[in-house]
Amino acid sequence: MSSLDSYKTQLLEQAAQVGALKFGNFTLKSGRKSPYFFNAGLMSDGTILYTVAQAYAATLCAAASDDDDDSMVNPFSDFDILFGPAYKGISLAACTSLVLASTYGRDVKFAYDRKEVKDHGEGGNVVGWPLGRNHKWRVVIVDDVMTTGLAVSSTIKLVARQGGEVVGVVQLLDREEFSEIDERGCKVSSVMKLETLLGGKGKVRSVLKMRDLVQWLEEKEAQGQTTEEEKRSLRAMREYRDIYGVSSS
Repeated sequence: MSSLDSYKTQLLEQAAQVGALKFGNFTLKSGRKSPYFFNAGLMSDGTILYTVAQAYAATLCAAASDDDDDSMVNPFSDFDILFGPAYKGISLAACTSLVLASTYGRDVKFAYDRKEVKDHGEGGNVVGWPLGRNHKWRVVIVDDVMTTGLAVSSTIKLVARQGGEVVGVVQLLDREEFSEIDERGCKVSSVMKLETLLGGKGKVRSVLKMRDLVQWLEEKEAQGQTTEEEKRSLRAMREYRDIYGVSSS
């Protein structure tokens, strides 16, 4: 029996089935050679979208009950809007808000941006933003796989222009690897940089982490269910983690 949360196991299995999670040899934007690749854009049927939304909702609700947050108010227990950056984030935010309401009885608004500004109708490039711009809406961003964190940083600025405040981010996968070395020679990940921008540790949560992928493959291997490709990738992921990995909570 898996020690991973059931929603994580289900999500990993379905992601592998539809080809969103692949193992092999992939070149990332950073130039690194990665033994795995996650493409959230391929999670495009109703079954896996429902699984993804359940996973996001479960992660949000778990974060909301976390007493380790170092702020006065846990951002995940007290927010108004789930924001999905265009384009992948739109369906993720919409589906997650639906599951939050139907399964957890938690009703939050969802909004998203357009990449092109609309010059007719309601205008602008943000859809779903509630009326009452004088209200300081508390916003949680839904992201897929963060690389540099620049896209989320841009969304934070966009939300601020709308009069809102980003209090947290939940992403689908944390690769748990450093993106740069700081002046002290310490490894710094995109998550670490973003949490500093948001004002504290714990402001960025993840549905899945690289350690979950490794554990999932290890459990499959123990049960004799891994393919030869998965066995090679498991070894390569451990080596990759030794070189590029950073610890995260």
